[in-house]
Amino acid sequence: MVKGLTEAGAKRIVEARDSAPFDSVADLAHRAKLDCRDLAALADADALVPLSGHRHDAVWEVAGVERLPEILAGATFAESVPALPAPTEGQEIVADYRRLGLTLRRHPLALLRWQLREKRIVTAEDISRTPHGRLTRVAGIVIGRQRPDTKSGVVFVTLEDETGATNVIVWRDVGDRQRRELLNARLMAVYGRVEREGEVVHVIAGRLVDMTPMLGSLPTKSRDFH
Repeated sequence: MVKGLTEAGAKRIVEARDSAPFDSVADLAHRAKLDCRDLAALADADALVPLSGHRHDAVWEVAGVERLPEILAGATFAESVPALPAPTEGQEIVADYRRLGLTLRRHPLALLRWQLREKRIVTAEDISRTPHGRLTRVAGIVIGRQRPDTKSGVVFVTLEDETGATNVIVWRDVGDRQRRELLNARLMAVYGRVEREGEVVHVIAGRLVDMTPMLGSLPTKSRDFH
């Protein structure tokens, strides 16, 4: 899943690891025969924590790995290491998405929740408990847009936050009026009304708000069928 890591490099890592654990970045580079691109991908993916420490330290260390003569291959040399600051939680999450497409840390919206609360925007979990017909505001990262092959012009949008997913129905009039927000927003807020049919809960959109700038440099992807 690590963007930039070659399949051949990954296979050599597994083969070398089966024979013995790696004890340093230099040992990893030598025994798995990794080039600078593979090493940089691993460092940026936070895969070298046991060998190098946090991301910034790992990126610094792999930048100094050199191809040595066979007699010295895998050797390490004492040198001063700069005291680099550890990445912030936000920086870690952005790097996870950039290199892996996901994060095992907190969801990005957990970091923005206080700002969303100030706008009276609730979570997907809150929506699941909201009575039918209640006006509400919800926001999330757009993870899917689907337009059925019908004449109704309806678009279904799925928003994801730190508590789950919210299904949004955007009827033609709203979609036509706010086409840019509908198709381009990566972080979308929806002002609308809750509709419940048994266990199925949707939000009928009345207004769409593009909140993408709040994501900063966080890369996201949506599965769109339109």
